[in-house]
Amino acid sequence: MYLGIDLGTSAVKTVLVDGAQRVIASESRPLTTVSPQSGYYEQDPAQWIDATFATLDALKASHAGELAAVEGIGLSGQMHGATLLDASLRPLRPCILWNDGRSAAECLILEQRWPALRATSGNKAMPGFTAPKLLWIATHEPDIFAAIKLVLLPKAYLRLVLSGEAIEDVSDASGSLWLDAVRRDWSDAALAATGLARDHMPRLVEGCAPATTLRAELARRWGMTRQPVIAGGAGDNPAGAVGIGAIGPGTAFISLGTSGALMAPTSRIAANPDRAVHTFCHAIPAMWIQAGAILSAASCLAWLARLFGVGEAELLAPLGARPQAPSPVSFLPYLAGERTPHDDPAVRGMLDGLSHGTDRGTIVQAVLEGVAFALADCRDALADAGIAIAEADVIGGGSRSPFWLSVLANVLNVPVHRFVGGETGAAFGAARLGRLAVTGEAIAAACTRPQRIETFEPDAELVDTYAGRLPAWRELYRPRH
Repeated sequence: MYLGIDLGTSAVKTVLVDGAQRVIASESRPLTTVSPQSGYYEQDPAQWIDATFATLDALKASHAGELAAVEGIGLSGQMHGATLLDASLRPLRPCILWNDGRSAAECLILEQRWPALRATSGNKAMPGFTAPKLLWIATHEPDIFAAIKLVLLPKAYLRLVLSGEAIEDVSDASGSLWLDAVRRDWSDAALAATGLARDHMPRLVEGCAPATTLRAELARRWGMTRQPVIAGGAGDNPAGAVGIGAIGPGTAFISLGTSGALMAPTSRIAANPDRAVHTFCHAIPAMWIQAGAILSAASCLAWLARLFGVGEAELLAPLGARPQAPSPVSFLPYLAGERTPHDDPAVRGMLDGLSHGTDRGTIVQAVLEGVAFALADCRDALADAGIAIAEADVIGGGSRSPFWLSVLANVLNVPVHRFVGGETGAAFGAARLGRLAVTGEAIAAACTRPQRIETFEPDAELVDTYAGRLPAWRELYRPRH
């Protein structure tokens, strides 16, 4: 038996997977985010631990026998968060999250201090990444900066609590800007540019490698007969790729979670930092992921549900299975700024074209289309790096909506596929990494593609109509800085 634990932004999800790769049980607990001011997003690391322990306690109550047999644990996590620990390995402040935009000025400083940043990391300095956050801390909270003993990404902090060891995998580390993406190792020059050194960083491992073991007292708490191996694990999107077998070139996929991304695994780095394409090491050796990332995807639908005071399913139900025509309203999904292609933390969302005849369904459709258009921007940025998208699999909570997937197929003009259990892709991928750390089996043998349950083909007429709408949608973007 294997466990996959996904420390997301909105929830911790834990899945229990058997040797035949069947999900035996799953548990989820919500997380809350605090926004001290516009553009700032933080979480208390203590709630990550409470939520994780609650999922495992619940699995013990419902599946004690299966949990007792767990041999390997994989961790997946929200990327880029700055978790700062003191000499006693206690958090010094709330974690600054991936969607936090406060460090835009520090990005410019970092690139000036270290001109080789883009060539070494494969990325442009953007506020979402971890390194600029540390420059912000050094300037605005110098006492906290001086007290830093260790800087961890969210899932590495969870692993520290579970195992007592500070370890990170190279895929998650790629999103810090401190990693040399080719060498898959920390860059001393990058660390020095932020006033840090290797002593402040966790040990690095590959995602499918054994990293450590669960603490003996925690194994006893959950009734496990042994101390399970904990794998290196992965950032949420690389873990999602492992979960759907996207482990080689030609296997593009879309993540429709709180944030969104269009990603393509590659056997070489194909960076395009000038258009804010992200370069990450994959969770498996000698592979990378090129990604166009948007800061708000399914969270746009959640925002709309809060405004209307209804559930997301109730918003989607009247739309049917497929669009008949584009919405007359346009939506920019920049509720927390944007990454690819704009790298603009200050831009905000917009509804355009409202009239007396606008109803709820028109706005809901516009929101789904706005996210799809933003992913079309990602597609074009990837194309500039030589990566062509011929089809795409979809994971994340948004993959449950047939209407949304049909919109994506028509906006991107490619077949779009969904899987059984696609909404738990990152946790399932983490479980696979836990399995690989135990068995050492061939990666391709374990990371097979799950069953596709539906394919959404582009409709030629809608493809042309959406293509005609895209230029006008792009014209709505106006930088605020």
